[in-house]
Amino acid sequence: MVLGSNITRIRSFIILGFPGLSPQYYGPASALLFLIYLAILLGNIFILVFVICEKSLQKPMYLVFCHLALTDLSFGTVTLPKIISKYWFGDNMISFSGCFTQMFFVHYLGSVMSFMLLVMALDRFVAICIPLRYPVLITNNIIFTLCGSAWFLPLPLMMIILFQALSLSYCRSNIILQCYCDHISLLSQACGNDLKTVQVIALCIAMFCLLVPLAFILISYVSIIIVILKMSNSAGRIRTLATCTPQIFITCLFYLPRCFVYVANTVGFSFSLDVRILLILLYSLLPAAVNPIIYCFKTQDIKHTLMKKIKATKIGIELKVWT
Repeated sequence: MVLGSNITRIRSFIILGFPGLSPQYYGPASALLFLIYLAILLGNIFILVFVICEKSLQKPMYLVFCHLALTDLSFGTVTLPKIISKYWFGDNMISFSGCFTQMFFVHYLGSVMSFMLLVMALDRFVAICIPLRYPVLITNNIIFTLCGSAWFLPLPLMMIILFQALSLSYCRSNIILQCYCDHISLLSQACGNDLKTVQVIALCIAMFCLLVPLAFILISYVSIIIVILKMSNSAGRIRTLATCTPQIFITCLFYLPRCFVYVANTVGFSFSLDVRILLILLYSLLPAAVNPIIYCFKTQDIKHTLMKKIKATKIGIELKVWT
């Protein structure tokens, strides 16, 4: 459909993936991506089911883990199937509406994760810095309200980004230089007088969704570390620090790679296109695959409950064998 001179509305986009990848490696690449997706599915579904079914784990911190697992699961499902189908079946086309839908959920789920990490930091801050107030300030109902806010708050902001992107004309190439549709890749194909305004507004919203939670998270964990260092009992320091190490690992996995890429771009350190795409894919998907392992092996209650279940199952099997 012609919109003006030399401007044609793009009906579909081509997902480029890794431009330097030789066709002989398409099979292994799709297999690796499929295994990552499988790890994301199995790990996060396991956390959701395990916490829901185990009454003793239905506490504020573990409910936050469930929301994080749901976010990771959704993000993997939104992004990976399309790039897997590109390398597995040669299907690299995505419709115009499909690309914008994917872009919306990519940035929406990323923003939800950022606010969920803020809720998680708040939980640890209250638990360690003002422990006597914890049972009053952090209850399951309050956590449901905070997590619900983390899901709702980015929604109108991402709708603004979506509708502004849809208002632009797309008159350049229809190739998405990425493994999935994101705002930067889409706007690189746009044109018009409003393009700069849309980019600035999107940047401001992105900084709000990333930096505001990050600022609170940093203040929370600095306060926690100060409280821990002031403890006279070394065993107590180690035990208290162990209660927040899973949250610190998860937060670092989410923020540090993003900060590295942004800082590298700011100081003029350039990556090749393949390396840039790989870095973005890693910091987008690695946390989703690794977080369930952190929940299980770095959280004492989940680890102990899981070990009890495994031992009980093993004893039950042995009894059946003997009888």
